[in-house]
Amino acid sequence: MDRSGVISRVADHPPRQAQSIAQLTVNWQDRQNSDGGWAYSRGCSWAEPTALVLLAQCATGIQENFGAGLSFLRSIARPDGGWRPQAGVDESTWVTSLVALLPAEALGNERHERAIEWMKGQTGRESGWGFRIRQRLAGNKGDFPDGWPWFPGASAWVIPTSFGILAFERALRFTGDAEVRERVESGRRFLISKMCADGGWNYGTAQALGRDGDSYPETTGIALLALHGARESRELARARAAALRHLETCKTAEGIAWLRMGLAAHGQRVSSGSATRVLRTNVDAALTAMSLAERNPLLS
Repeated sequence: MDRSGVISRVADHPPRQAQSIAQLTVNWQDRQNSDGGWAYSRGCSWAEPTALVLLAQCATGIQENFGAGLSFLRSIARPDGGWRPQAGVDESTWVTSLVALLPAEALGNERHERAIEWMKGQTGRESGWGFRIRQRLAGNKGDFPDGWPWFPGASAWVIPTSFGILAFERALRFTGDAEVRERVESGRRFLISKMCADGGWNYGTAQALGRDGDSYPETTGIALLALHGARESRELARARAAALRHLETCKTAEGIAWLRMGLAAHGQRVSSGSATRVLRTNVDAALTAMSLAERNPLLS
């Protein structure tokens, strides 16, 4: 196997075979860059695929150059406690929440704590007092729950909010911080408020120009995963139904993996069918390995 865009094909298998599947189809060391990180498919290393590969290795127990991957992530940590997405970017972004999902003892307890502190200070632009006052003056008295943005100063969106929830739930294993707990609840309310009419999620716009937006497989699976600890409701039932519908037609490895993980988090272990699918990127391969594993490393 090489660093080309097309990696391999993986057939659907039950979770108990996850380790053998990962071992047969993915040689992480061969795909690893000299700096210890992983690219999306080829080229320079990025925080997102590197963190996902390391999480996949945690899920399968097959750890190849795990320490070198951690070293790369440490090299792109910023003094403010956050993580930049790539060495050439001089700003902490949403990838901080993904890195914070790695085991605290592997990442370093101090680094993990500083990542959580950085995330506490990040909310969507619409959570600011100025925005809320303008909405009140316009007659909008609705709730404005705090989500997380892709990068500081931007609006909150579904994917970074979902990872923020998961990272803060992980942090609650080590702290009883009321602020962390409140942000988890606020993030859940944010996700419910962004649910599309069909019961799933897109990137965060349920309506545009007066029309209902369609949901996507990947974002539906990610949001459903982040809501795994939420109280049962009609919204959750609709979300599971939407995920099952997406699973029937989804053709991408990434989408199938997120849908399976989201449904499994709510007690619905499902098969994606007997057809094979192409793992085109390191992210595809990492997510597929996680979705086949018995334990999901993204959940606390």
